[in-house]
Amino acid sequence: MGFSCASKATVIFLLLAVSTLVSAKKSGDVTELQIGVKYKPETCGVQAHKGDNIKVHYRGKLTDGTVFDSSFERGDPIGFELGSGQVIKGWDQGLLGACVGEKRKLKIPAKLGYGEQGSPPTIPGGATLIFDTELVEVNGKTSSGGGVSDSEL
Repeated sequence: MGFSCASKATVIFLLLAVSTLVSAKKSGDVTELQIGVKYKPETCGVQAHKGDNIKVHYRGKLTDGTVFDSSFERGDPIGFELGSGQVIKGWDQGLLGACVGEKRKLKIPAKLGYGEQGSPPTIPGGATLIFDTELVEVNGKTSSGGGVSDSEL
């Protein structure tokens, strides 16, 4: 008993679809913003809201683990106004509501990062970005203590 041409085509299509899904999972690409809280202070004295001036330490990586930028190594956090478009959309969205001292891992799809054009030469087009972040200041107010080291992110 044989398969019809249509049945064979359906089987081939399904195998290709499953293969594509598996390879996308392996590569670590995401289609929506993922926010993982790695550390949150016991008390949240100051929280980041749209329009706040914040300072953030970060380590940016590609899904293969390649680090393309890190403020931790420079010892100089980036400062910007949250929600105003001064940084990529994934940051404007992913840092909302964070407490001073909070550490988050942001997995940012290309559409909320640098898009299909990327940011040559370090960030290829269509790249998912992974950022280990630490909110260090909101409107001039810093954490009153504790935390974990950036190596524990």
